[in-house]
Amino acid sequence: MKQNLTSVAIFTVISLILIVALSSSMFITIEAGERGVIFRQFGNGLDKENIYRPGFHMIAPWNSMYVYDVREKQLEEKMTVLSNDGLDIKLDVTVRVNPQHDKIGDLHEKFGDNYLNSLVSPEVRSSVRKIIGRYKPEELYSTKRDEVQQLIQKDLAESLAINYIELRATLIRDVALPDKVKAAIEDKLEAEQQAKKYEYTLQKERKEAERRVIEAQAKADANRILNASLTDKILKDKGIEATLKLSNSPNSKVIVVGGGGDGLPLILGNN
Repeated sequence: MKQNLTSVAIFTVISLILIVALSSSMFITIEAGERGVIFRQFGNGLDKENIYRPGFHMIAPWNSMYVYDVREKQLEEKMTVLSNDGLDIKLDVTVRVNPQHDKIGDLHEKFGDNYLNSLVSPEVRSSVRKIIGRYKPEELYSTKRDEVQQLIQKDLAESLAINYIELRATLIRDVALPDKVKAAIEDKLEAEQQAKKYEYTLQKERKEAERRVIEAQAKADANRILNASLTDKILKDKGIEATLKLSNSPNSKVIVVGGGGDGLPLILGNN
């Protein structure tokens, strides 16, 4: 009886030791923002179809679970590339990416968990070199920067998508040109701004001159119309109307009707 109890105790201790030793590989907790893919050593290998979501999972101790952080990650690249005229352009480029959640198995099989360095970084460099090579330095420095950024975003998104990576954003943070080229571009841009300012001033003066001509013409037309409308009869009527108003004033006066040379009333006295 005592021997049986000893055997049971030994078996229990060994079982506990095995459970503790195997628990790290049997019981898996996948955190929020993570996904898992399992490799079945005695089955069909990597199970790419079944993606394990956040939560507690139990697997056979001889299988392996690969857990991926699928949250957005940022990669910064400092590069020196050639423009279309052969000048060195230094760029700081930032991309934000995350794995496609339902393609973790394919990503693990093709690139592994170091996909940022084995996949994303080379694709970023390839796209940037390809797009930058189409432009002149002054275009990258000033007018075409947003366009270049959008083209890199489009090209890179396509190449990453077929490799199970979603591109969230592409940002060109800095463009550095050779000092002589930068100085020449800045001088050119300043000259263009001065020319635009001068042209604006001339255009403003021309508009003001046109306004004055139009204003003078309008006044001339108004005077011409007014003169054409003032007939003798209208003048006489206006004169009579004004005389009647004067006659009603409190001042004493002598009014001779028809005394003027043009037949208008004549005022002889005004006290």
